[in-house]
Formats: sequence, structure tokens, C-alpha cells
Amino acid sequence: MTTPRFSRTEIVDTASLAAATETVSKHHSIRQPVVIVGTGLLGTSIGLGLRAAGIEVLLSDPSPSAQAVAEDIGAGRGLSDADQPGTVVVAAPPDVTGEEVIQALQRWPEAIVLDIASVKTAIAREVDRAVETGRISAEDTLRYIGTHPMAGRERSGPVAARGELFTAAPWVLCIHSETPRHVIHVASDVARLLGATIYHMSPEEHDAAVAQISHVPQIAASLLASRLQGTSAQALQLAGNGLRDTTRIAASDPSLWVQILTANAEQILPELHGMKADLDRLINTLSNPTASGARLDVAQLMDEGNRGQARIPGKHGGPAQGFAVVTVLVDDTPGAIVSALQAVADAGVNVEDLRMEHSSGYQVGMLEISVVPGHKKHLVDSLTDLGWKVL
Repeated sequence: MTTPRFSRTEIVDTASLAAATETVSKHHSIRQPVVIVGTGLLGTSIGLGLRAAGIEVLLSDPSPSAQAVAEDIGAGRGLSDADQPGTVVVAAPPDVTGEEVIQALQRWPEAIVLDIASVKTAIAREVDRAVETGRISAEDTLRYIGTHPMAGRERSGPVAARGELFTAAPWVLCIHSETPRHVIHVASDVARLLGATIYHMSPEEHDAAVAQISHVPQIAASLLASRLQGTSAQALQLAGNGLRDTTRIAASDPSLWVQILTANAEQILPELHGMKADLDRLINTLSNPTASGARLDVAQLMDEGNRGQARIPGKHGGPAQGFAVVTVLVDDTPGAIVSALQAVADAGVNVEDLRMEHSSGYQVGMLEISVVPGHKKHLVDSLTDLGWKVL
């Protein structure tokens, strides 16, 4: 099959998000009822979001307890043998998604089937093999479309589900030239109804992209965090936001990442080889740090990192922009952060980003407020005049 080049097909900005969702909820092509296969965080969140928009949702999960929780919180009702869904959303773990897609195509010959797994090429190949072995027909595959909503939480399971989870989140649709328009419309309307931002990519383009922006960062964070296993408790008391930021995703579910990394190994390996080359280069340089050119080489490596980081889109997906940071000392008491932010608002300055850092052993926090550089002096002066300690 030939595949289209990457294209962004729609962005729903937050200002028009509610109106867009309301419009789609009244005018959509989703065939009902929708059955969701898998009631984890994402599947249950999809059920909650669709039901809130008036869509009839059925639930199916091999775990009776997980399904029962999803039903209890209002994500849908249990699937029965008599039900004939018009749309199937496979929200199963990546290592069984392909088989679930194939079974759905077999069981419901009129239904449109989409999956939401975080890898796409391996699943597409599994579906193709099912055609080769005669389990399904080539015509059946025209009812299938691979998708990937790039949203989640650090908590898992149906109890952590939220109907608003996908609001403004990227949702990739992997479309082939043979994919019928009505199938694309159904998948698009599911994403739109949930408030997502839609992108079109081929399975290969998707997997290459997530290898760079999701899978390799996970590996880097996990490898870095693994070095802390033997670190003394005293040393860890010195840790600041730099370490926390770079290791936060290392707390992810190991069993899920085993599935993701093995399924996308083909795209991940070139990135790891590139990182290894850079690491080998740095090791070689630091082995003789006073040699001629050594300091320049280290500076070049750091500069390459600066240039890569600067390419990450900034606020609202626009070009990256360097913001000025104003650090305000706040007491560790209820309402202190609210009061500080109200003071910023009273100064007429918009908060572009926000983070909080605590110093171990002190009942204070450092509120780092990112603002447009031209507003920094005005904000510092305003906060100082109001009695806030600006660092």
C-alpha cells in the first residue's frame, strides 16, 4: 500500500473547543453503539467522553473487575452477545491489540474498527498476516484504521479515567490511500468529539515520530534513574527540579513499556545508536579533558542539545520562545500560591508557564513563574512593592 505524507489536518484551539465539541456531538458519523474493548485508563476515558456527548457505549474487558469499575463510574454498559456495534474501539494493551482488531473484524462484519495503541506498524503487519492466512479478507481491512491518542496520566486503570483526558491532545490517524472516507470520518469524529487535535500520518511515520519524542525519552529517563539505586540518601536530599524533571517518567509501568519498546524496536534502534555515538564521543573527550580541543568538543555537544531543545514547540504549539523566569518565595501554607498568582494577575502579567520547587528541610517553596521577557522587570517591581520576596 502507498501512504500519504505527514500532514496536520486539524487543530482545535482551546477557545473554540467547547463549541467544536458541541457541534460534532450533534453532527457526527459515528456508528452506534460503540463498543470499547479494554477498560483501562484510555478505554474508560473514551467511554466517559463519548457517553457525555450522547453516544451509546458498550464495554468489554477480559477482567471482570476492571469492566465493573468502568461500568460503575458511567463509562458504558456491558457488552452482550446480542449487541451489534457499529463502531469498535480496541483499547487493549499493545501486545494483544492486533489480535483484538482481527477478532473484532471477524465478529462484527459491518462494524468500523479502530485501535488506540501507541505503536502502529506492528499491528498493521499483524492484520496483513491475518489476510494472508485467510482469517479475514482484504475487504475486512478496509473497515480498520489505526489511531493513537497521545494522552495519559501517571495513574492507570479505570478508576483514574477522565472524560476530558483527550482535550487538546494530539490524536494520530494512520490512513492508507485505500482507507474509505467514511471510515476516516468515523475515526475523526471520535477524536473530535473527545476534543482532540487530529493529525494524519502513515504507520511508519507515526512509529518513527514516537520513537524520538516518547520512546527514547522514556529509555533515557529510566537509564538515568537506574543510576540512583545506589545513591546515598544524603546525596538525594540535594536533588532539585533538574533531576525530578529528567526522571519523572521513569516511574512508568514496566510491563507496558516492555510491549511498546519491543514492538517499535525497528524505529528505536537508530535513535539509540545515535545517542550511543554521542555518549562515546563524550566519554572519549572526558577521558582526557585537558587535551587540545576537548573543551570545545564538550561545548559543541551542549550546544547541539540547546539547538535540539529550541526546536520543541512552545505554548499553544507555536514556535519555541524563551521566557523570562521570575522566582518568588512562598510559604508552605494553604492559599500561598493562589495569593502569589493573584498578585501576578493584579500586575497585569500573563503566566506563560509555572513550576514549583521545594528546598529540603524548609517550609517554603520557590514558585518559578515564566513570563514574556519584556514583562519581567514590571512584574518583579510589582511583586516587590506588594511585599513578596523575589529571588
